[in-house]
Amino acid sequence: MTKEELVNLERLMNYISWHFLRKKEWKDVSKIEWTHVATEFNTLLDKQRKKKKSVVAAAFGDNYFYEHLVIKKLKPWKNRTAAAAISSPNFSRLNTIANALGYTNYIDFINTATEGFPFHELKINIPMAPVNHKLLEHLVGNWYCYNRNLPMQEQDDVDRIWRSSLEIYRSGDEYLVERTGRDNHMYYGKITSYANYLFIIMNSTTFIRQRHFVGRLKDVEDKMKRPGFQVNELSFISTCVSFTEEPIALYEIFDRVPHRRDFEKVSIDLPFDSPLLPKHIMTHLKDIRENRIMEH
Repeated sequence: MTKEELVNLERLMNYISWHFLRKKEWKDVSKIEWTHVATEFNTLLDKQRKKKKSVVAAAFGDNYFYEHLVIKKLKPWKNRTAAAAISSPNFSRLNTIANALGYTNYIDFINTATEGFPFHELKINIPMAPVNHKLLEHLVGNWYCYNRNLPMQEQDDVDRIWRSSLEIYRSGDEYLVERTGRDNHMYYGKITSYANYLFIIMNSTTFIRQRHFVGRLKDVEDKMKRPGFQVNELSFISTCVSFTEEPIALYEIFDRVPHRRDFEKVSIDLPFDSPLLPKHIMTHLKDIRENRIMEH
């Protein structure tokens, strides 16, 4: 392998470590955890197989990531073995990994994936009241978020809804947000809560299009005292600045994904009659005047 190829492989493994385990580097991942990663990839491949109803790449063995990529490639390199003495991994397997992660292929991953988001650059401090840590902890998990979207093509007169995948998770004392967008684009943000109000600030590494989300959960503190209560839906007014510098405001709904195994980290443009669109979401978004702010 060349040094550049090893650098790209390390980027991929670091990306996987963060994506599945929230660990910054592959060196922080144990052998058992790499087995878990292989299982996650096999689950993704199985979903692809069912959707395409055709032959999809073979499953990964339990020790593929640890033995083939960590032990035989990355560890020797870090132990100063010459790059030229390290054999190249199976390129088709790298393509399969990248494709399962939502990229077209491994080259697409190399060209577009970021190593990490600069969360530290985002400032969100609204000192109206003490931070509601209990509510924020309650919101940790996987969500889908929905808003109305323009037709796929100008001549297409079909109403559509854009569904993004979103994850809220804790990192130290902060609560962070990652969200998918069109063409594998990723947004990153921070979320905080004061009393029963929620605030999100979100950005991306590709272009400056900062977004702000404001929502309120009425009587949530009393409701959270009830055994078994869970927040399964959040409603936000989200604002951003468009490419034409025009302010935009949209009504967005966050819908919790009950089981992680059912969560797909992709964005989808859905027609209104799509079976992937929950009925309660369609009820909310059916009326443009109710969920889209047209005047500024």
